[in-house]
Amino acid sequence: MSNSAAPHLALFPCAGMGHLIPFLRLAADLHSRGAAATIITVEPTVSSAESDYLSDFFATFPRIKRLEFHLLPHTKSQLINEDPFFIQMERVGNSVHLLPPLLSSLSPPLSAAIVDFPILSRLLHLLSLPVYTLITSSARFFSLMTSLSHLPPPLNSQIEIPNIVPIPVSSIPPPMLDPNHFFSANIIENVAVLQHTKGVMINTFSSLEPEAIEALRAKGVLKHLLPVGPLPPFQRSKTCHELPWLDEQAAESVVYISFGSRTALSKAQMREVAGALEESGCKFFWVVKGSKVDKEDEEEVDEMVGEAFLKRTEGQGRVVRGWVEQERILGHPAIGGFVSHCGWNSVTEAAALGVPVLAWPTHGDQRVNAEVVERAGLGVWEREWGWQAGGGRLIGREEIANKLRALIGDAKLRATAKEVKEKARRAREECLLQGLLLNSISD
Repeated sequence: MSNSAAPHLALFPCAGMGHLIPFLRLAADLHSRGAAATIITVEPTVSSAESDYLSDFFATFPRIKRLEFHLLPHTKSQLINEDPFFIQMERVGNSVHLLPPLLSSLSPPLSAAIVDFPILSRLLHLLSLPVYTLITSSARFFSLMTSLSHLPPPLNSQIEIPNIVPIPVSSIPPPMLDPNHFFSANIIENVAVLQHTKGVMINTFSSLEPEAIEALRAKGVLKHLLPVGPLPPFQRSKTCHELPWLDEQAAESVVYISFGSRTALSKAQMREVAGALEESGCKFFWVVKGSKVDKEDEEEVDEMVGEAFLKRTEGQGRVVRGWVEQERILGHPAIGGFVSHCGWNSVTEAAALGVPVLAWPTHGDQRVNAEVVERAGLGVWEREWGWQAGGGRLIGREEIANKLRALIGDAKLRATAKEVKEKARRAREECLLQGLLLNSISD
């Protein structure tokens, strides 16, 4: 490719907001650096949030192209797979053989493709152009993924992986250790083809996860490991929630609570969180969710947390339902702490904005991510708060209230979180994305 020609990149996110958001941020960042971009969007999406977010993205960036990819009906395999987002991943993988003719019709011709990891193996051999993959989790969890097919027996309830601090077995999602589960089988299948990619991008930065990044490079199975994070948010054409209430609050006085786009707390646990917020006396901004898939989320806020609670705490906080512009909330001066499930997008946003985190992992990679948060000095993690999605014990309101007060009052933690923010800022200033990705495509 001529050095004077702008590269044309196809980006293919798979399923769920946790995958979609970093792909769209990457596309917007590439676009801002002069690259042409086409986003492959699967139809139908699992959640309404995905559909709405995509519509708004293309309204915001009319010069970024959209290639709609209609999926074949789902064919159930012998693998265990009951999760609607994993089912979507499986469905995408079973449909990708239909994609190459659509890609070959794009103009100008593609320079490279950036493919979501869960569908990498199914698509890689079909494309006659350079293929990158984008890892949407932490480097620490990706280290675990790359070691999954040859994990040694646990030693003292810990998994020993060369060159990184041992990972407790309790931090590994149970489906990952079940060879009959889609999650495990999909990871092993896609790790096997990593060496055939042009490069592996990961939404992290070296000073956040120095040990894990060096361990991945030492493995020698990756041609190029490209830390491209924290991927910056883009300015959207519309906003989901106005924040006049936050504007009225004192600096660093409000706790923001969100468990992400895939986690719905049990009714009992939601009552305890509500009771803890009221008992703690902390100002709060709480995003609630009633079901894993938002299309099934029919309850209103007052039905979820109780009308009486809303009335009693009217001056203390706000409760909202649905998708919010989290980075806009976290970036507000009034926010002084973040109770988070530690989905990786949430971690990188907190890191980029310097917001202290109280880690409360619920499933998937989140306990491993919580370790990253704690080791980086970005937050604290109460390990006894187990997997909510796996039937963990009910955490009482008094216990939660104590942690909320400690989070909002911890000046030392606020200072170290601001140090992480400065490191994230320097990582972005180094222009890793431009230097490592666009230049490598031009080679």
